[in-house]
Amino acid sequence: MLVFEKAAEQSLRMMGWEIDNHWPLDLDQCVMIAAPHTSNWDALYARLALKALGVNVRLTIKDSYMKFPFGPFVRAMGGIGIDRRPKEAGQERLSMVQVMTDLFKTHPKLVMLVTPEATRAKQEKWKTGFYHVALNANVPIALAYMDYKNKKTGVGKIVYPTGDMEKDMKEIMDFYANIHAKFPENFSVDQRFISN
Repeated sequence: MLVFEKAAEQSLRMMGWEIDNHWPLDLDQCVMIAAPHTSNWDALYARLALKALGVNVRLTIKDSYMKFPFGPFVRAMGGIGIDRRPKEAGQERLSMVQVMTDLFKTHPKLVMLVTPEATRAKQEKWKTGFYHVALNANVPIALAYMDYKNKKTGVGKIVYPTGDMEKDMKEIMDFYANIHAKFPENFSVDQRFISN
């Protein structure tokens, strides 16, 4: 595995990128934010940085994509199938937050990657489900990023949710407010949680 990590690190360095390593080696479970998300290039730099750091990220995807012919490819990319259908007739459909929280009970080593902007277009309100998942699962939130101005990528900070969502989200937004997207006009932190 070290061969792939070294290859990823060297690839980034050849492209002029620096790796930010605030990844604790003893961290087995967390929700990981990847932002800004304004370009398809973001996935390449993020994947290389996380591979160089030895972080095996997983992505949630609708369960139907786990079947043939897409299943083998989706699993190889770190996909975990999500099925929100009720187990018995008359039961309510599970929320995405509940299903994602439950994954931490069945996966002792799980780094769940999320893109709370949810689109490459500018969003002034992020989806906050990731925060509730982390809080309910009692896991930290890792802040991964791609800074195109400074050509720096990796994991810049680990945030431990306190239950004070406004305070914790302000800490997260303060971090991302200083990150430069590939297309800055398409990136915004969540305006509900910016420090004044």
